[in-house]
Amino acid sequence: MSYRGKRMYGGGYSARSRSVEPAQILGRVLLFPALILYLELVLHIVMKNTLSFFPVYLVFSIAGGLFCSAFTLPWHRRANGIVTGVLAVVISLVYIVEIIAKKILQSYYPLSTLGTAAGNRLTDYSEVIVSTIFACIPIIILVMLPSILICVLSGRILGFERFDIRFAGLVLAAAAIFHVVGLGVIHLPWKGDLTPKQLYQTDTNIDDQVEQLGMWTMLRLDVKHMFFKPARNVDADFSGLGELGGNGSGSSASSEGDTSQEEQPVIDTSPNVMDVDLTQMAQNTNNSDIQWLCNYFNSVTPTNKNEYTGMFEGYNVIQLVIEGFSGYAIDPELTPTLYKLANEGFVFNNYYTALHYTSTSNGECQTLLGLYPKNGNPITMKRTGELGTNCYFSLAQQLGREGYLVNGYHGNYEMYGRQESHTNLGYNWKQFGSGLEVDTNANGDIAWPARDTQVIENSVDDYINSDQPFHVYYLTISGHMPYSNNRIVSPYRDTVRALPYSETTQNYMATAMEVDRALELLLQKLEEAGKLDKTLIVATGDHIPYFNVDTLEELAGKSFGSSKALESLDESAIDFDVYKNTLIMWSASMEEPIQIDKPCCQVDILPTLSNLLGLEYDSRMLAGSDILSDSEGLVIFTSRCWETDRGFYNRYTGEFTPAPGVTMTAEEQESYVSTMKKLVQYKLECTDMIVENNFYDYAFGAVSEYYRVHGNGSN
Repeated sequence: MSYRGKRMYGGGYSARSRSVEPAQILGRVLLFPALILYLELVLHIVMKNTLSFFPVYLVFSIAGGLFCSAFTLPWHRRANGIVTGVLAVVISLVYIVEIIAKKILQSYYPLSTLGTAAGNRLTDYSEVIVSTIFACIPIIILVMLPSILICVLSGRILGFERFDIRFAGLVLAAAAIFHVVGLGVIHLPWKGDLTPKQLYQTDTNIDDQVEQLGMWTMLRLDVKHMFFKPARNVDADFSGLGELGGNGSGSSASSEGDTSQEEQPVIDTSPNVMDVDLTQMAQNTNNSDIQWLCNYFNSVTPTNKNEYTGMFEGYNVIQLVIEGFSGYAIDPELTPTLYKLANEGFVFNNYYTALHYTSTSNGECQTLLGLYPKNGNPITMKRTGELGTNCYFSLAQQLGREGYLVNGYHGNYEMYGRQESHTNLGYNWKQFGSGLEVDTNANGDIAWPARDTQVIENSVDDYINSDQPFHVYYLTISGHMPYSNNRIVSPYRDTVRALPYSETTQNYMATAMEVDRALELLLQKLEEAGKLDKTLIVATGDHIPYFNVDTLEELAGKSFGSSKALESLDESAIDFDVYKNTLIMWSASMEEPIQIDKPCCQVDILPTLSNLLGLEYDSRMLAGSDILSDSEGLVIFTSRCWETDRGFYNRYTGEFTPAPGVTMTAEEQESYVSTMKKLVQYKLECTDMIVENNFYDYAFGAVSEYYRVHGNGSN
């Protein structure tokens, strides 16, 4: 070997050192770019993602691969081989974990979420995890094959000889050049509501980031955002938003009998707003997020009070978020209590529980905060507890200020920081390990999942005989997956085995029957205490049983899309009726059902209840709207597709389909869709600004301070 050759390869080898062929040099440098690009292509093909954005993740894969290759060059031969093998295996395993997470939880998970996932007792999901891993064995082999070959064969083929550290520096420089090229590629004029440029600048829309930027880039950006928060890139164009406030379908209920003007009661139709000067607030702060929020809320048309305002003023309120629940499971014979409550109170015929990021936790976020969750980290509901965010409009705080006893229960372990977040909401919070008893095994662990009937039985005495009105919140657990081997099935086994469904669907029906019996027990206890007629029952699912969409197809008697699309809830190829659900708002004092046809969803529950209970709230400052008002209905799906009274917008195709009976000129439709897309963006992105900047505390700080000092009536 020449003197120059010795310098190139580090100068540490004798004349007997093996010569390095140009092909080996090229192979060493391109090994990881080829591996990462291969993994990206496998992921995109397996997950049925579009390949339209191949140029983006091609360039970023080369940049990331060169970065990795640089760290496998300057060491001694054995160390280079070890580093190469370990890196290849670790990177491949990350892709496998993400694919399995997507299949089980319908979302990819950035690295910053791993701590939360690790703290959520993954052993409770062990059966689902194991079954999914077995089902994915061909994919796992496909993903791991290159890294296995690298570990077994690359030593003989590539040699792993030591290179001068300056050569590794050149490889790093090449990585930087390709990274700059990648930044140029994302700035090309890509079409669509979400583009690579937008996704590169945000810490939300994880699934879209993976599809358009690649898994490698999504994970890299997540690490970056752990230390450097992305700049907000939300427009501040609020023109036209005020025109979207009315012209909705409202309630389909109609008065009967004599409708003469003299006999009609005078209905207060003033706006549901509070005495807050948003203009002055915006002028008095240097915080750009708070300024934006003030100006945004000031541009929104509030919903008006209506004939249902105060209908249940002073009532007790019991609210349930039911784990993995779908209204397709309601049956007059098998679940008679659910059937009664769903059909004899307010009947919401177009209600959806769309799946948003982190499923249960952010299903709660929508229901309890009236806000859409951030589509990325940090997890919104958990974050409110970590920061002690003022959740001024939570029902717990609103009713606490009215002197209610406010309790909350969950028959499970501590997960998603609920002890902190739900206490912060205003609840006297009890779960397993902090005051709520459920069945346990010999080792002291929960006999999982806990029975909802037992949770009711073991908690009802806390409030049922209270001299105060009470608000109670239950997050149920019996309906949690997996359904193939769920202990809840046992008491209902003989009944469900007679049903004409698969065993998994039969078992799912058994979990719905358990919820039904829990509600039956609750109504019985209320009646025995003489409080049933003065209690409002509110119940809905946290999310559909997303891991068992085939179960919903059996129950609904219809297909919701291709199996692959449903498996990952790819909203570009599914029937959105898969998200249709049941919202219960019922009181024994109601004389007849009231039918509501307006499209609505979980974020609408809080403002609707606030109006029904006659509470003072500001309808501009929530993402949801009072369903019973004359405002237009709106359902936003995680993909940014949306549905209103006037039609459905498909983000993937950019097409708007007017609802039956709705006519618009081309100009009217273009203006409407453009303004609605802006409103949808603002509703989705305002939550993080509200939580991170404690906006409600800024707006209502004096009242909030009084509340904190004097208590909420539940102590």
